[in-house]
Amino acid sequence: MRTLCASTLIGEFFIIGFAGLVAMKDPDLSTGTVWTVCGIAMFLSVALCGVITRPGGVALGWALQIALIASGVFVPMMFFMGALFALLWWASVHFGRKVDEAKARFAAQAGRPDAA
Repeated sequence: MRTLCASTLIGEFFIIGFAGLVAMKDPDLSTGTVWTVCGIAMFLSVALCGVITRPGGVALGWALQIALIASGVFVPMMFFMGALFALLWWASVHFGRKVDEAKARFAAQAGRPDAA
């Protein structure tokens, strides 16, 4: 699960950066505010890669997905991109858990319960 989720989060890192570049063109938003918010979101997307398997890691990932969708208020294309990445996040969590379960079953069959 860790690899799939981390890949999605790294993709979001770049999407958030590009959304920041688009948001800078909005005359109602200050550059400092845009990059403060984007910088925090970019940091969170990278930091989540390291804590994804800990308790609450997946929930924090979902919170980031909701924030990405909500950023569509300022950059309308983010409604679509946020929804797309939320779908990717769901797939990463869902199929990542299935892969982890399959690895654990294989390790148990091979007689190595510690390999999971």
